[in-house]
Amino acid sequence: MQSVQDGRYAITGAKHRAIFALLATAPLGRRTRNFLQTTLWGTHCFDTGRQSLRRALSDIKHIMGEDFAELIDATHADITLDLRKVRFDGRTGDGLFLDGIDIREKGFVSWVDGIRTNPDQLGALYGSSLVLRAPVQPVVAVLPFSALGGDPIDVTLGDWFAEQICRSLSRSRLLAVISHLSGRELVRQTIDIAAVRTKLRADFCVMGSLRREGARVVLDADLIDTTSSQILWTEEYCLPADNFTERAGEVIQTILSHVASSIAEDAVRHARQSDPTRIDSHRLLIAGVTLMHRRTLHEFALARSLLEEALRRAPYAAESHAWLGKWYVLSVFNGYSTDPDQETSLAIDSTSRALDLEPDDAFCLTIDGFAQNNLLRRHDLAATRYDLAIEKSPSCSLAWLFRGVLHAFHDEGDQAVVATERARRLSPLDPFGYYYDSLTATAYLATGDYEQAIELVDRSFAINDRHTSTLRTKIIALHYLGRGTEAAKAARELMQRMPSFTVESYRRTHPSAEFEIGRRAVVALRAAGVP
Repeated sequence: MQSVQDGRYAITGAKHRAIFALLATAPLGRRTRNFLQTTLWGTHCFDTGRQSLRRALSDIKHIMGEDFAELIDATHADITLDLRKVRFDGRTGDGLFLDGIDIREKGFVSWVDGIRTNPDQLGALYGSSLVLRAPVQPVVAVLPFSALGGDPIDVTLGDWFAEQICRSLSRSRLLAVISHLSGRELVRQTIDIAAVRTKLRADFCVMGSLRREGARVVLDADLIDTTSSQILWTEEYCLPADNFTERAGEVIQTILSHVASSIAEDAVRHARQSDPTRIDSHRLLIAGVTLMHRRTLHEFALARSLLEEALRRAPYAAESHAWLGKWYVLSVFNGYSTDPDQETSLAIDSTSRALDLEPDDAFCLTIDGFAQNNLLRRHDLAATRYDLAIEKSPSCSLAWLFRGVLHAFHDEGDQAVVATERARRLSPLDPFGYYYDSLTATAYLATGDYEQAIELVDRSFAINDRHTSTLRTKIIALHYLGRGTEAAKAARELMQRMPSFTVESYRRTHPSAEFEIGRRAVVALRAAGVP
């Protein structure tokens, strides 16, 4: 970027200059205030970083005068540099990126090192726009189900059935779904799996047929890998013809679950057999997210490698930054981290980068709120993020889930149950349904419905018995049900997994500690034998 010391303005402060570098290298020239203050001033004191950023912007405005408003737009949430008025100098020579700016904050050092390691990523800055990227999720096409008898009514039913599957699959953040109209257009020709891959650029295809057998309609559904033509899943369903559309909903939900889990398991299988650098790009993200929510620490660690490889290949994929941010939150919150302060900083850095790329994306807003709530205990900011995410996308299940948990942490039990149950209804595809059950159990704790909380905890543990937050919920519910012996047994299991966990550490770090639900948790944990 052409220096701001070219004779017109003398901006000499290292962090003042770094602000311009951070903005100039951001998509659309926009960074969140949170990202700038945590990158340049760290995460140890939020208020100090906020005030420091405000002073730095005030200094720059004083130097530039009226021209400041022509170049920089500052809102309460974002800072934007007008890239139309910025010229980048492509004559990089042999110098290091930002050589001479001595800023030692971990977030800034990590950002600079990332660009120095892969300076080619700056190439897009010298062009007029960023190149459109392929989706990082597996691409799925759903073709109309063929009517074997050729009856026009059955042709319509087959098309309707595929459209419902397509619409439901599109709610998942882990899949990219081709429009139903594109699939319909393709089947007007001869159905060919190779054509599905070349013309629709789909990695997987859901297809099938329907036929009449007396008073029944028989459906055959297949999920096919378009590269290998391998059938990953197949099933037959029988429905009464006289109320086909009413009963079809149950079958569609079953198909959705099988399709999502089959694609996730296919990705995990490849991840376990190959080095991350050799895995197809469309499998990296979904494998990383799936393994992030599995039982073992080995799987959890592998998830990070997969997410980092996904970002290496697609550094501008906001959702990948958000998922990596969630990985760091889980690492710290579940007690896996060996350096909680560092991983807290990395979590906030990742979610801030996601919002820099997609500031209005519901999922990115949700994950940033999740980090703010669980790591920095910024309940107010978390609530703002969740509410905005729901406003942007009312079907964002994760936003409803985390908003419900925040209600629970604030002793708003009824609201918590409404939000978390809505999240569960919206998330039939998630490969980590145990997580929804676990957090919904927390909502029922807030209402005092401990029996329902235990039922959800048991469902969650049946899928993933490594989630320590679920174990804490179990201890609390058992205590208030008068099942002290079982609570003590669960507490011993918790201490085996997290030897450093204490009631005091819970009070110091848990987002609900200052509310009634947190105080009741403290009583239960102590009674169960947690030191």
